[in-house]
Amino acid sequence: MPIKIPDSLPATAVLESENIFVMTEYRAIHQDIRPLNVLILNLMPTKIVTETQLLRKLSNTPVQIEVELLRTASYRSQHTDVDHLESFYTTFDQVKSRNYDGMIITGAPVENMDFTQVNYWPELCEIMRWSRTHVHSTLHICWGAQAGLYFHHGIQKRTLPKKLFGVYEHRVLKPSSPLFRGFDDVFYAPHSRYTEVLEQDVRHAPGLELISTSSEAGVFAIKTEDSRQFFIMGHPEYDPDTLAREYWRDIDKGLNIAVPDHYFPDNDPHQVPIVRWRSAGQLLYTNWLNYYVYQTTPYDLKEL
Repeated sequence: MPIKIPDSLPATAVLESENIFVMTEYRAIHQDIRPLNVLILNLMPTKIVTETQLLRKLSNTPVQIEVELLRTASYRSQHTDVDHLESFYTTFDQVKSRNYDGMIITGAPVENMDFTQVNYWPELCEIMRWSRTHVHSTLHICWGAQAGLYFHHGIQKRTLPKKLFGVYEHRVLKPSSPLFRGFDDVFYAPHSRYTEVLEQDVRHAPGLELISTSSEAGVFAIKTEDSRQFFIMGHPEYDPDTLAREYWRDIDKGLNIAVPDHYFPDNDPHQVPIVRWRSAGQLLYTNWLNYYVYQTTPYDLKEL
């Protein structure tokens, strides 16, 4: 949130030079305030788990937010109760005439498939195309980030030799980026995926900024120069036990899955995981909402 200070306070220029949002008394008196409208396209099969994780991150802010949940109409989840979907989710036809301050597009367990093989790909393309003109800032997560980079910027995903699975160390490439305000020099985030995008492909794409990477996990955070699109390759919203549940689920299926990297004490899956990403994960969502949605979105969403 901004700080409100007297118009002529000498600290104003210093704080503004540090990219800190300062609101003068004049602006505070004359500003209009309304709730932020955020749309979440939930592509995960375990929709209730995912929506809870995201809402937990979005709720830890003084900004009032009105959240709507969106599902695909061309594919109905087999793992979520129909009554839950009908009660709490909407479809694109019901919202496409509206504008939103922010949007989140989640990941999906389909990264081993070509984009065009995903049965809801045409609908997702329509939604992503619509987001260019009807959403102020869109945050894409994991496979949703790979799908967004491919659709908007022509960057293809690459198959990894084995699943990237664990909690990895990351570094910020652009310390001045408000997305990473308050972050330590080194921070951690969970990953769970079979594919990646290459750093060289991102750097060669016009209009994109690579702002965080990992020596083990590769590309982590990308944004467009106009800050209308963000692409996050990991899962900073994950709960402490999410990777553990994924690991034991795959073990129960008889899959050849390795223990998540840097997650369990002594690499022992019978121990309680160590959480090292909670604060960074919260900061990332809070900073996106504050600096790239709340502070820059037009009061009248018709101006998008």
